[in-house]
Parts: sequence; C-alpha cells; structure tokens
Amino acid sequence: MLSSPIRTLSRQNPIFASSPAASLLRAPSQSFPSSLGLSPIVSRSPHHPSRSLNSPPLSLSSLSPNSLRFDRAMASNSDSPQSIYDFTVKDARGKDVDLGIYKGKVLMIVNVASQCGLTNSNYTELTQLYQKYKDQGLEILAFPCNQFGSQEPGNNEQIVEFACTRFKAEYPIFDKVEVNGKEAAPIYKFLKSSKGGLFGDGIKWNFTKFLVNKEGKVVERYAPTTSPLSIEYDIKKLLGAS
Repeated sequence: MLSSPIRTLSRQNPIFASSPAASLLRAPSQSFPSSLGLSPIVSRSPHHPSRSLNSPPLSLSSLSPNSLRFDRAMASNSDSPQSIYDFTVKDARGKDVDLGIYKGKVLMIVNVASQCGLTNSNYTELTQLYQKYKDQGLEILAFPCNQFGSQEPGNNEQIVEFACTRFKAEYPIFDKVEVNGKEAAPIYKFLKSSKGGLFGDGIKWNFTKFLVNKEGKVVERYAPTTSPLSIEYDIKKLLGAS
C-alpha cells in the first residue's frame, strides 16, 4: 500500500505538518452528482474570490430558460397597469384626476356623444341609475369621443353644458378622448384588453359601457345598444345592494 504523501511530508518535516498547506490538502474535496458534469472545488476561484471552499455550488436551475422567461414575465407584469386605479386622466377642465379616488366604488365607464341616435335614451337612463345608486357606491365616468360619425364635435365646455342642462348629469364628464387607434387613451387600451367585444377589442360605437368592480377590475362590457337600465341587476350585484 502506498503511503500518504501528506504523512510522508509530515514525518520528514514537522513544520509542514502544522502548515496551512497541510490542512488544505487534508480538507475533503466537495463531490457533485456526475450528471452535472462538475469538478470538485479544491481552491478559491480567481474569478469568484468571495466563494469559500465550503460554499454550495451555484444553482443551475436559476439559469434555466424557463426561469429566465418567468423573471421577464414578472418584470413585465409589474410594469403593466393592474387596475383602473393605476390611471390618471384629465377632467373637462384639463386637470389631472387620479382614478385611485374611486377605490371601493363600482364604476360604469362609457364613451358618450351629444348627436348620436342613442344619446337621449342613454343619457336619460344613466342619470336615473346614478340618482338611484350613487349613495350606495356607484360612479359613472363619461368620456366624450368624436370618433364615431363625428357626433361629438363640441368642446369640453359645450359637452358638459349639454349633458348637465338637458339630462341633469351629476356624474363626472372627462376630457374628450379617442378610444380606438394609435392615439387611443391609455385607459381605453386597458379597458379593451381587459374585456374584448363580440367582433374584436375595438370600440364599435358611442355608448359602449364597461362595468368595473370595487377592486378596480373590469368585469363586463356592454354593446352600445345595451340600455343602461338593463345593466341594473349587474350593478346591484357588485354593490351588494338588495
């Protein structure tokens, strides 16, 4: 049997026996599963001076494609709006409105127009709904839009006067926006991506309605021809009203 080189050196040179080199040679090497194809670590790596002899190996799973895809998805999700409360919009006077002020409310969001065949019935019923449920937590957010038949040509002041004078609208009317195309307002991009329509995500006409729950999540979308009063049951359910 061959004698250990460490014992031989120790017997020949007692000083060596107590040296750091001897203790280093006595240190058991780390073993790894052969499937990983890794060599034992027996010294500090010059590229990783902070790693000691007993440090565990780096986890290969952290470098897997699935892990990298997951990390990218998490980063992307953290940057994306998660609810209506993440948006700031302009009111009819051009002032910023943080929609976070509506936390805990049930929201109906609708693109309105003053010269549409649906104007009278929708504005009338929107007012009726608001008067009936505003004290229970309903808010209606109206966004004028001129993209459909140029049926909202007036400026913000004219639009507000029309809605408030003729239909007694007490709910907020915001700055005129676009709801489709490259210039669509961010809030409408979010609404459409949350709830697509029957024939695609695009808004089809004036008075498309979105219903938002108390957590700021879009729960339903209604066609322009769906009357506001026909949505009353869904509103009551979200409000928890009897």
